[in-house]
Amino acid sequence: MKLFTCTSCTQVVFFENVVCTKCGHTLAYLQDHAVISAIEPAPVEAGAATGGAAGVFVALAPEAQGARYKLCANSTQFQTCNWALPVDDQESYCRSCALNQTIPNMADNHALDGWHRLEKAKRRLVYTLIGLGLPLAPKRVDPRGLAFSFLEENGGAKVLTGHDDGLITINVAEADDPFREKMRVQMGEAYRTVLGHFRHEIGHYYWDRLISKSDSIAKYRELFGDETADYAQAMQNHYDRGAPADWPLRFVSAYASMHPWEDWAETWAHYLHMVDTLETSRSYGLALRPKAVGGGALPEVAARRLHFDDFDDLISAWVPLTVALNSLNRGMGLADLYPFVLSDAAITKLRFVHDVIEAAASVIEAAASAPS
Repeated sequence: MKLFTCTSCTQVVFFENVVCTKCGHTLAYLQDHAVISAIEPAPVEAGAATGGAAGVFVALAPEAQGARYKLCANSTQFQTCNWALPVDDQESYCRSCALNQTIPNMADNHALDGWHRLEKAKRRLVYTLIGLGLPLAPKRVDPRGLAFSFLEENGGAKVLTGHDDGLITINVAEADDPFREKMRVQMGEAYRTVLGHFRHEIGHYYWDRLISKSDSIAKYRELFGDETADYAQAMQNHYDRGAPADWPLRFVSAYASMHPWEDWAETWAHYLHMVDTLETSRSYGLALRPKAVGGGALPEVAARRLHFDDFDDLISAWVPLTVALNSLNRGMGLADLYPFVLSDAAITKLRFVHDVIEAAASVIEAAASAPS
């Protein structure tokens, strides 16, 4: 995530902010320029009646050059989105909200609050996927596309968070911190967050898109195993016996040891953790080239559009950064922010994810630049 500032007063603002706390300007994320911008109601056109055009705003970001925008329909209807589209865009929803297939009952304030939290995490996910140049079309316009369904149990059928042929279902209860922490403890997980769920489930989607019928399947099976192994049996074995004792030597998490599909999804999610956190640290000017004790500087960190072209640079920056983050948390008396240790085998799998993403983005980029 980049560092954003209010384009009216230069106050530092966060990706989720809708109002600048310093100057009071309304803020919106301009999806066509990937910036947070202060916006103002469009002025009255010559010869028009009093008042500006309803719902039309002028973006103050220099990149927008005074262009006019409209807020995503989920902003105007439910105040649950802060993205804006060019005013002449035929879509009513931003690129993130356009992926929604089912939303909770908005007459329920608790459900609305939960959905709001889920959407914040989803927008961060979509921001990263766009930055990585990955395919990201709504399922309603592309059969191979993506859709999200946010469901509540409400005493009815149990809602399982998961992925099925491009449809990602999220249990709204996962937005509730006590529920999620209870599940984390019950499942024996070191890490469980809303954003982590999104990153994991999207990994299953991209396995279908980028691996299952590609030339990469052989390399995938070499690293992750044979995905044709019975999934139901693997899941039963995992919950009956737990992860193998040596899982830290081969996987990024205990859950990854359950089945090759879960190994891929956990590794994919971990890669997204890395690129998002590293981009944020660079934006804030955190040093990513610390000197090891008795040694020289680590290589300069230079992924596609997120400024990491070389995986070796990425991993060299990640390890010292996580040590620093954990040290900061311990200084505050908190648990480690990054409760993982990456083995050589896990790093090799992360490198594979990196290469798959780079190859997919290159294909899309080449197609976009080819003469029509």
